[in-house]
Amino acid sequence: PPHSSMRPRLIFHTQLAHGSPTGRIEGFSNVRELYAKIGEAFGIPPAEVMFCTLNTHKVDMDKLLGGQIGLEDFIFAHIKGQRKEIEVYKGEDALGLTITDNGAGYAFIKRIREGSVVHQIQVINVGDMIESINGHRLIGCRHYEVAKMLKELPKGKEFIIKLVEPLKAFDMIGQRSGGSRSASGVQLGTGRGTLRLRSKGPATVEELPSAFEEKAIEKVDDLLESYMGIRDSELAATMVELGKDKKNPDEFAEALDQTLGDFAFPDEFVFDVWGAIGDAKVGTTRKPN
Repeated sequence: PPHSSMRPRLIFHTQLAHGSPTGRIEGFSNVRELYAKIGEAFGIPPAEVMFCTLNTHKVDMDKLLGGQIGLEDFIFAHIKGQRKEIEVYKGEDALGLTITDNGAGYAFIKRIREGSVVHQIQVINVGDMIESINGHRLIGCRHYEVAKMLKELPKGKEFIIKLVEPLKAFDMIGQRSGGSRSASGVQLGTGRGTLRLRSKGPATVEELPSAFEEKAIEKVDDLLESYMGIRDSELAATMVELGKDKKNPDEFAEALDQTLGDFAFPDEFVFDVWGAIGDAKVGTTRKPN
């Protein structure tokens, strides 16, 4: 590979989602560094950035910046807007929320299930960051910790949730995005490759995911949602990467423990993920009759 000084510079264009001039950013390896660069470009503290979407200024959870950025993708940064405090009565076991996080300490709402407890509450929206539950501050918590806390809230009681919504442009006020459908197999960006961000280690430029990887990542993300109430394509991609060359579920479980031990995944979940990776392999390598 060429020496680092000879590699082409990767420069991305960015705007604040509620409206701003276009900035140019480069030289970031992970989400925290990306937010710092956005902060520098627009003269705002990096902690003001809640999340980024690719190629749209809207709060579109199917266009959320996860672990990969297409080399020609345009980055829109959503910053903190209005704070709100809401009392919610938990009338059912499930609130109907799917949680994700931005990789830099903020967990937020990725989906609201239609007809669910939260769906009835008009002031809670997709894209809202969860600041605290019953006074317990959640800044710095991962999505799975927040989802677990929501799940464990007692049924038949009220709880208080503090949220921060993304700052909206005037044309966006009043729109309520349900975010209930996932964009199956949509590949963002028209670039020839993607910049893969990692929480540990340097970012790397990679080819677009193969059909197998794309299918497997989506299946694993669906399992994360059904078992744990979270969606996280970067986590799903890491799991697919760990599992694609393993010979059996035990080897896979061991690799997960070593790399992602903090999550303490239940055995049946690990087994289902192993199955999903196997199904994706078969589905994409099976020859038509």
